[in-house]
Amino acid sequence: MLIKRGQILEGVVKGITQFGAFVELPNGSVGLVHISEVAEEYVEDIKKYLKENQTVKVKVINVKEDGKISLSIKRAKETMKRENKTKRANDDFEAKLSKFLKDSNQKLSEYNKRFDGKRR
Repeated sequence: MLIKRGQILEGVVKGITQFGAFVELPNGSVGLVHISEVAEEYVEDIKKYLKENQTVKVKVINVKEDGKISLSIKRAKETMKRENKTKRANDDFEAKLSKFLKDSNQKLSEYNKRFDGKRR
């Protein structure tokens, strides 16, 4: 599996340090989530947010030529929120369109009933 920038993957926290956490990705490679990329708020103690062997969703920020992978938990959450918001907007549109068609068909059939009786 090739790791590309921008991907959202699920990984397992394998190690925690003062400056971040090492996360093992599905292909077996390990990337670093810097402490500043763990949460939106200031993180003083990373162990309050992450535990070893915890499964987390991460976004690949960068893959360097030497193989080092930079990851972010907070950006993965932001991206997933944005995708869910877009999906909800599409679902809302589909629901509105469906309701409009149903109402329109109902009004059309009532209209046809009214005028069919007058034409005879």
